Amino acid sequence: MKACAVLFLLSCVIAVRESRGLDLLASLGTTESDDITAVAARTSNDYVRARLANGSFAPESYVFGNGGLWPDGTRDASIDKLTFLDVAHTIAFPLEGRNYLPSKDPKTTRLLIMVYWGGTQSQDQPNQSAAYASLQDAIDSMNRARMLGDSVQMRGGSLLQAQGQMDVALSLVTAANRARDDADFRTAKLLGYDSWWDDSAPGYFVNPARERRFEDLLYELEDGRYFVVLMAYDFQLMWKQKKHKLLWETRFSIRQRHHEFDRDLPVMAQFASQYFGQDSHGLVHEKIPLGRVDVGEPKSLGEVGAPSK
Repeated sequence: MKACAVLFLLSCVIAVRESRGLDLLASLGTTESDDITAVAARTSNDYVRARLANGSFAPESYVFGNGGLWPDGTRDASIDKLTFLDVAHTIAFPLEGRNYLPSKDPKTTRLLIMVYWGGTQSQDQPNQSAAYASLQDAIDSMNRARMLGDSVQMRGGSLLQAQGQMDVALSLVTAANRARDDADFRTAKLLGYDSWWDDSAPGYFVNPARERRFEDLLYELEDGRYFVVLMAYDFQLMWKQKKHKLLWETRFSIRQRHHEFDRDLPVMAQFASQYFGQDSHGLVHEKIPLGRVDVGEPKSLGEVGAPSK
């Protein structure tokens, strides 16, 4: 953001609050699918929400920022057809339920909430990769060379050639495994699974229970997941001093199989909203009933002009 005018343009996509309101939980129609929704939320040390006399959170105003669709390179009609306004409009309702209210006045705006969304790619099984295919070919070559015994072909170097092929294949598998581990770790960071990764990643000593947890983790990370990331910055600090201070973030996701992003986003966001502006203290991993919610047509509050100096 090069100037405050750019910040104000972000607010033109704030979803308007319907005068009738909407109780998301009451309007849920459950489907046959219950699935794990994962949420990870963090707050900065100096971010504390004030409470009113009745115990509810004091209102905080915000504008949305378009973080964009995650470019994973795959086509998915349930997510590709959505615009930023569609996603922001859906998330605005559970935000309101936590007393985060859209703003049109930059002087009183507390938060800039950047919205990122998308899906992670599912990965093939390791034994289906080209590196493992090369390794299998090398094993077959080694077995054939050994079967030749003391024949002329073996003395001619077939075994040495097979051993060289095996060395190359093992190097390719090692590199492929390392690249896969790096990709899994990046996905874990993106989805908020890093605390689970730290708690279950294999160590120096064999621990069967830890290894099973890590296998469960990899299964979820490599299966492909829909996700949303909300990152709330101090709007006033960014506007006046051009400094970025992250106050809180919430990451939530669900697996892609048997789900559609546009259909399930409202329920995902409603479940995750209990952690908006709160610390989840690691990954929250719960099964919730998914259904359909009609949040109405998205609308814009209009463009907010920069204040006069």
